[in-house]
Amino acid sequence: MAATSSMFSVGFIVFVLLSVTTTSAEERSATNAMCVDGMYAHGARNCCLCAAGQHLVNHCTTDQQFGKCEPCATNTYSNQPTYQKSCEPCTSCSHTNADLELEEPCTPASDAKCRCKKDHYCSSSTETCTLCNPCTECPEGIKEACSAKSDTICNDKTEGGNNTGIIIAIIVPILLIALAVAIFAYVYRKNRSRREQHNAVEILLLNVSDVELQPHLPDIAKVIGWKDMQEVAMRSSIMDTVIDSCKLNHPGDSQEWTLELLKVFVEKHGKEAPRKLIEILQDSDKRGKAESVQNILCPKQTLPA
Repeated sequence: MAATSSMFSVGFIVFVLLSVTTTSAEERSATNAMCVDGMYAHGARNCCLCAAGQHLVNHCTTDQQFGKCEPCATNTYSNQPTYQKSCEPCTSCSHTNADLELEEPCTPASDAKCRCKKDHYCSSSTETCTLCNPCTECPEGIKEACSAKSDTICNDKTEGGNNTGIIIAIIVPILLIALAVAIFAYVYRKNRSRREQHNAVEILLLNVSDVELQPHLPDIAKVIGWKDMQEVAMRSSIMDTVIDSCKLNHPGDSQEWTLELLKVFVEKHGKEAPRKLIEILQDSDKRGKAESVQNILCPKQTLPA
C-alpha cells in the first residue's frame, strides 16, 4: 500500500510539471505569434513591427506588443514590415520619362510599376524601367516584333543585282575608316573634356577643404538623406555595425541617423571630409547632391558640367 501511494505521488508531480511546461510554451508561442512580422528594440522593450502598407505612429507600451500603426497615406507606400514613422513616396511614371506609362498602380504595400508606351522598348537593365527608346521601323519586313524589353529585328535585305557585292566591297571599308576616325575624335575630345573638368573640380575642392564643416552638418545631412549617406559611409569603409548603431540610437528618426553617420564620416576623414564627401557623391552619380553640398560650403562657386 505504501509503495502504491509513493508511485501515485511521483506520477502526480510529473503530471503537474508537464502541465506547467506545456502552458508556458503555449503562452510563449501565443506571444511570439502576435509579432508575425518581427520585432524591434525600443528602450527596454521589444515592440512588434508594423505590417507592410503601414507606418508607425507610437511605440508599444507593453513588451512584445504592437504600438500604434496606421495605413500609408495616398501616394505613399511601405513594402516591408517597418518601424519608420513615414512611408516612401510612390514613383510617378509620367514625371520620370515622357515615354513611360503606368503598368501597376501604387498601393500602400507596393510601389508603382512603369512600362514603355506603345511602339517603345525599355533599354534599362534594371527591374524598373527608366529609359525607353522608339522601336525600329523595318521597310524590308519584320523578323521579330518589338517587345517591352527588346527592339524590332528586321528581315535581311535582298540582293539588288550583280553589282551589289562590288558596291558593298567599296562602301564597307570607307565606312569602317570613317567610323574609326569618328571614334578616335570622340575619345580624344572626351578625354580632353574630362581632364579639363577634373582640373576645375580639383581647384574647387581645394577651396572646399578650407571650409569649417561642423556648422553646416545639419544642412548637409538634410540634403544627402539617409540612403545616400549609407552609400557614402560604405564607400568610406565605415563598418556596418557603426551604421546600424546610428539607427538604434535614434529609432524612427532618419534625419538623426543621417546626421550622426555624417559626424562619424567627418571624424574619420578629418580636414579632408568636405572634399571626400563631394568626390564620393560625384562618383556615385549623385551630382545634384554633390552640387548642393558644395553650394552650402561655398555658395558662390559651382562644380563644372
